Amino acid sequence: MSELIISVSGLRGIVGETLTPEVASRFVAAFASKLPAGPIIVGRDGRSSGPMLSRAITAALTACGRDCVDADVAATPTIGVLVRELGAAGAVQISASHNPPPYNGIKLFGPTGRVLDAITGGAIRDAYFDSQADWAAFDQIGSISVAHDPHEPHLHKVLATVDTAAIVTAKHRVLLDSNHGAGGLLGKRLLQALGCDVVLVGETPDGQFAHVPEPTADNLSGIAEWVRQENCAVGFCQDPDADRLALVDGDGRYIGEEYTLALCVQRAMADPATRGPIVINGATSGMSESLAQTAGVTSFRSAVGEANVADMMIAEKATYGGEGNGGPIDPRVGYVRDSFVGMAQVLDLMTASGKSLAELADALPKFHIVKATAKVTADFLPALIEALTQQHPDAEASSGDGLRLAWPDKWLLVRGSNTEPIVRLIAEAQTEAEAQALCDGAAALI
Repeated sequence: MSELIISVSGLRGIVGETLTPEVASRFVAAFASKLPAGPIIVGRDGRSSGPMLSRAITAALTACGRDCVDADVAATPTIGVLVRELGAAGAVQISASHNPPPYNGIKLFGPTGRVLDAITGGAIRDAYFDSQADWAAFDQIGSISVAHDPHEPHLHKVLATVDTAAIVTAKHRVLLDSNHGAGGLLGKRLLQALGCDVVLVGETPDGQFAHVPEPTADNLSGIAEWVRQENCAVGFCQDPDADRLALVDGDGRYIGEEYTLALCVQRAMADPATRGPIVINGATSGMSESLAQTAGVTSFRSAVGEANVADMMIAEKATYGGEGNGGPIDPRVGYVRDSFVGMAQVLDLMTASGKSLAELADALPKFHIVKATAKVTADFLPALIEALTQQHPDAEASSGDGLRLAWPDKWLLVRGSNTEPIVRLIAEAQTEAEAQALCDGAAALI
């Protein structure tokens, strides 16, 4: 990453190079200048650079006359719940999600407890570039208080979405891999409240990742074997800020992130209280779409990005949604991707159905998704989109979020990343070979 990457929901960079205390201070000062009155919550994942950035950020916010609530280590969805619980004006979550240890970042929340929408985020980004800040006089400097248990409100909201008593009776043995990120603090409490026999891996939130933090099959091969050896019914694997969840079955098979959302959607469609329209993004597997169709409800596809999914969920009054990177969104808990929602609701589905995770996953509609990346400059993307559109005149083409080409039985998405200087190629079809061919065909034009 040669430059700081700034999106409408925050920024991400290499600590000491593109992301410095000065950059962080300027960014949150611009953020504070656009917020209504009220305190601002500051949280972080377990990265070793988090305490330093937290001190710089709280100093800048108090210098703008803002009172701060220090949530210390907390998952990203927990921060969203806490904003609403405390009636805060917004929040700053310090996290670089799945990026390696040299990285860190800032994610911004508005007063509704969700990541910023594009319009608000764009205004803050512009304010940062314009060096806008409302620095306070010496007698108007803000104060700092501590959130002594930031996790409890989130815990209760998640438990309220499932049949806790039934799950407790089932006595599931599970493995939780938080990989030394923020997820272990609430994850342990949640699974114990659900009566699980928990094998904890990477519980300490010190950022000393035991494996590459993105929860992919290659990165979780050791964890998958651990799940099998420990005779667990399921392995839950979180990313560092715990808004994403990958699954491993009892045989040590990596089920993955796409299945997390699909299984949660399946459960939602079986409950009259949550059976209703769903929203997924343009890069998410059609499994959830198919499940919604079977349930007789409408599914919508938004642009990629949590904020875009949340925007469409609110607009369409969706009862469920999420992204295929392991991020279910249950509006009853909050409009934030949530690994804890995923864990509780997958256990609820296993308990209610009496089926293993493997049986549930194998019974889902069959699709094969392939994801690839290519390093190209942003300037080249329009030419690539034009070439692909001409190459596939038989496809239904939609733009606005890169290019999505859709056929009755397959689709291809080509888009620039919001967090890395790359182009993402994502395809889904009824066979892996066909999906791979779609990605390969697009890559050949680069």
